[in-house]
Amino acid sequence: MNLDIYDKINELYEKRREVELGGGDKKIEKQHEKGKLTARERIELLLDEGSFVEINPFIEHRCHDFGLSNKKGPGDGVVTGYGKVNGRPVYLFSQDFTVFGGALGEMHAKKIAAVMDLAAKTGTPFVGLNDSGGARIQEGVVSLDGYGQIFYRNTIYSGVIPQLSVILGPCAGGAVYSPAITDFVFMVEKTSQMFITGPKVIETVTGEKISSEDLGGATVHNTISGNAHFSGQTEEEVLLQVRKLLSYLPQNNEEKPPAISYSNETDYRSDLTDLIPFDAVRPYDVRIVIEQVVDEGSFFEIQRNFAKNIVIGLARIKGEVVGLVCNQPKYMAGGLDIDSSDKAARFIRFCDSFQIPLITFEDVTGFFPGVKQEHGGIIRHGAKILYAYSEATVPKLTVILRKAYGGAYVALNSKSIGADLVYAWPNAEIAVMGPQGAANIIFAKEIKESSNPEQTRAEKIEEYRQKFANPYVAASQGMVDDVIDPRETRIKIIQALEMLRTKKESRPAKKHGNIPL
Repeated sequence: MNLDIYDKINELYEKRREVELGGGDKKIEKQHEKGKLTARERIELLLDEGSFVEINPFIEHRCHDFGLSNKKGPGDGVVTGYGKVNGRPVYLFSQDFTVFGGALGEMHAKKIAAVMDLAAKTGTPFVGLNDSGGARIQEGVVSLDGYGQIFYRNTIYSGVIPQLSVILGPCAGGAVYSPAITDFVFMVEKTSQMFITGPKVIETVTGEKISSEDLGGATVHNTISGNAHFSGQTEEEVLLQVRKLLSYLPQNNEEKPPAISYSNETDYRSDLTDLIPFDAVRPYDVRIVIEQVVDEGSFFEIQRNFAKNIVIGLARIKGEVVGLVCNQPKYMAGGLDIDSSDKAARFIRFCDSFQIPLITFEDVTGFFPGVKQEHGGIIRHGAKILYAYSEATVPKLTVILRKAYGGAYVALNSKSIGADLVYAWPNAEIAVMGPQGAANIIFAKEIKESSNPEQTRAEKIEEYRQKFANPYVAASQGMVDDVIDPRETRIKIIQALEMLRTKKESRPAKKHGNIPL
């Protein structure tokens, strides 16, 4: 028996145990006291049981300045590798706050870059579990170079493989730009924050006092800034959301999204005529329409609490994944403003990158008016929706539920900017502007000179509605492909998706376009 080899094997397992312990029991205990899991506990929750394979576990820093020569950092503060989610491969990194506070140094970044390259080579989604104190100051400029290596890969692999960022602790300074480039950002209430400069720096420079949570917590980024897409009360809840999102996504840009078998008794939805108010000015929740059209329980909303006047998300129709962009009459009458334009445009481009058909439910009064919107750049931001829809080559369907007015009608996947099929409900109003405003302009003189201005105004409003604000004028010009019974909406969409399954559409050869960012 060769005892030497067994000594070496025992040494290997001892070194593995040391790496797996990270910063040690005391630091792990501190992590738990903050309500946070360790890097490896998070991996276990995210991946299918027993599927994780670690890469580069023995890498350590090679910095000898500022006392680091005497400090060991198992794994250099990050765990990298691959595993499976719902039986499908993913690559990932998980920063270990118990080792150097998860701070990013040269070798830490090298580990992340290496696993990102593997994800791209194999056409596999990439997930980053972020929990870091930022750049490792002791290593100086090489830590900043490390961030650059990661940012570059985030950018080059964007639209090639899905990239998801999960913020599970602090994420400050340059560290925030990697999540910002990725496709989706998840955050945990109370324990995760993102900001460029922290509260202390802000107070020193501007005199403003604010807490870390109020500056860059999950609520702020999910409701105000729009920098995050999902949030949850616990890490467990958030990691389940990550697993769910991945179930809708293809492995890469050359694959179709995963389909599942689905059958139901009927696709005819009789409730739709009663659920949506016929009166064009009465609000309702567009999620009612979504739930009636998509497979039961399949709608997975994205950025639910940001720019609520538009609803976006992924769902399945007959088991096939689709992306939904829907005006929300419950907020701002479904009008488009700066934030909703950004929200929709980015989602449209994501779906187009990963072969996800787009369905638009339209009920829009127009672009939201006001000095604040104009000075904030609504022209530039609104143009992003036009650009995103025009650029997209996936199957694109639009259903006009009630109102489709002005430039917003054009922007929301009209035939003129490339919609494959546009349907309208029989009560739809498609016009340059609403009947009330149009009548007040067109018939201003007649109304003013009338012996009964209010009656004349009402008559002219109705006259305009009959002549222009109905789906049949647009249908007669080919701008609407069909006027449909609302109860057959799901049936029509299923038929259209089936017909468009083999759609191919090319664009002029170019390096890339110049979207109005």
